[in-house]
Amino acid sequence: MYAFRDSSVTMWQHHLIIEGQRKGRSGLIAGIKKDLVLSGKISRDPKDNREGIYGWHQLNGKPIQPLYTGHINWWVDYSHGIRLIWQTVKVDGKEMNYTEVLKHPLYQKLLCDEDCCDFYKYPY
Repeated sequence: MYAFRDSSVTMWQHHLIIEGQRKGRSGLIAGIKKDLVLSGKISRDPKDNREGIYGWHQLNGKPIQPLYTGHINWWVDYSHGIRLIWQTVKVDGKEMNYTEVLKHPLYQKLLCDEDCCDFYKYPY
């Protein structure tokens, strides 16, 4: 799928390929697209307005796309997906905003495996 990567038709074709591979199974699945992710690499990139993508997993669990922050944050193509998350998470039974967790020196490792976990939200 190299031509018209950002067109609705290409996105629909990719969706049909995925559904064909699912063979009629229902339910939520993960790993079929590159996820838009939060990463400290974005705040450290010398270029402004970057986005982080990761994923599109093979059947063996390995990502086709390792963490990549080279796209401008308005980049669109058929292989990107958005996985929305709840802003409130529970840590040891206590509700916390995910940004509080990322700012906490110990708890941040629950959500982030990088040295710097200081990118909390995209501007849009």
